[in-house]
Amino acid sequence: MPAVDLSDRIKKVRLVIFDVDGVLTDGRIVYDSKGRDLKFFDVTDGLGMALLHKAGIDSIIMTAKASKVVSRRAKDFKIKAVYQDCSDKLQTFHEIQVKFKVKPEEVCFIGDDLVDMPVLKRAGFAVSVPNAVDEVRGIAHYITKKAGGRGAVREVCDLILKTQGKWQEVIARYNR
Repeated sequence: MPAVDLSDRIKKVRLVIFDVDGVLTDGRIVYDSKGRDLKFFDVTDGLGMALLHKAGIDSIIMTAKASKVVSRRAKDFKIKAVYQDCSDKLQTFHEIQVKFKVKPEEVCFIGDDLVDMPVLKRAGFAVSVPNAVDEVRGIAHYITKKAGGRGAVREVCDLILKTQGKWQEVIARYNR
């Protein structure tokens, strides 16, 4: 069977699922003196997700850890749905497929750790960040140049939009 070209995988993407710690953030979790967690997000990643939304590509957050910070930031990102405290990401992936009426080959998933591997193995476009564990990088179709929490998400958003021929349309308002 011939190998599927990367651009063919990307052209099918209708839904992007993002892990949080290590992907949308650099993986650090900081606790304040009251025990609340703090996370650092890259502003360019947020714009990338907003551009996806503008192009009609939905974004979802799926994370193993629950955090109020993630819910708050998801509103800024124009995220379609947030799945937190996912102990079985594969089960959640199946639920997402049904709810959003997408096939596995129409999904891009970006992950970085062992818990992400079952979904990465099934996603049509599996993406890893360079700071991911070896096993995840080994099964990814694409490894970002930028690190998690440092523009990796924006890199993937731009890649999808450019490959699908939607880039010029979504940036037209900035090209005046």
